[in-house]
Amino acid sequence: MADLSTKYLGLTLRNPIIAGSSGMTNSLKEIVELEKSGVGAVVLKSIFEEQILLEADYRIRQAQTDEMTYADFSETLDYIDLHIKEKELSGYLNLIHSAKNNVDIPIIASINAVTTHEWTSFARTIEEAGADALELNIFVMPFSLEKECADNEKAYYEILKKVKSQVKIPVSVKISPFFSNLGKVIKNLEKFGADGVVLFNRFSNPDIDIENLKVTHADILSHSSDVANTLRWIAIMAKRVKMSLGASTGVHDGATVIKQLLAGADIVQVVSALYEYGPSYVLEMTKFLNDWMERKGFNYVDQFRGKLSQQTSENPDVYERMQFMKYFGDIK
Repeated sequence: MADLSTKYLGLTLRNPIIAGSSGMTNSLKEIVELEKSGVGAVVLKSIFEEQILLEADYRIRQAQTDEMTYADFSETLDYIDLHIKEKELSGYLNLIHSAKNNVDIPIIASINAVTTHEWTSFARTIEEAGADALELNIFVMPFSLEKECADNEKAYYEILKKVKSQVKIPVSVKISPFFSNLGKVIKNLEKFGADGVVLFNRFSNPDIDIENLKVTHADILSHSSDVANTLRWIAIMAKRVKMSLGASTGVHDGATVIKQLLAGADIVQVVSALYEYGPSYVLEMTKFLNDWMERKGFNYVDQFRGKLSQQTSENPDVYERMQFMKYFGDIK
């Protein structure tokens, strides 16, 4: 039996397969089931800063329409704002506390952050509730035609620095690939204190219904083909940063787990495959990894991790090649 254990954010995991943040990691019952199914750790469903702020704003605007009650009492509006936040956050803290009391695998909390508002100090209470680590799921909309690239990037660094000032537990940052110089951004995240980075976020994408002439949503779940860009950047950044590297999006089977480890990932996050096949599918993935390691003569994961990263590959240029000219140039 091969040793599948790995290190991630300084934590020891029994294997490199993590249940990523999703609706499947939002209750104690499901977390217990995921542990029984063999995941190495769980990232709790993100608590969304934007959702909390929008709900508080909506409640305040409703209150402001009642002039008899609220016109001269601004402290009431402050109470509504605080009550909304405390209600959302207390439930999250209870989930962390319950999970830590009922499972042995690491529990990683997740904040979906868009600003550096004061509520990021909640990170400290996440730590006090017992979370083993914190994942910052950051996405600053890059659609403004007025902002410079550096302005968007600065927001990521400021959120990270503020949260790091609040906690001692390790902090990872989950990001998108939408940067003008992605490699530099990843290096900067390490410089500003990130203990790890997860590549990449998966977003809701639009589609167009040509029969009914309306905008709809594209597939919610990822596909195995979505793994390519993550694989590229894991391989490029492996051995160029000292922090942990997590691979996410398109991890649908054991073979992809192995590919990401060979590229240099410390862990993979799985979500869509768990929705499609159920939590027990992790057992198939870990068995595939174990059988492959035994067949190749690897006793533990670090023997092959990063073996095919850009820094160590015999064909490093393949990770930077963006055009198909070499392959299709001879087609008539």
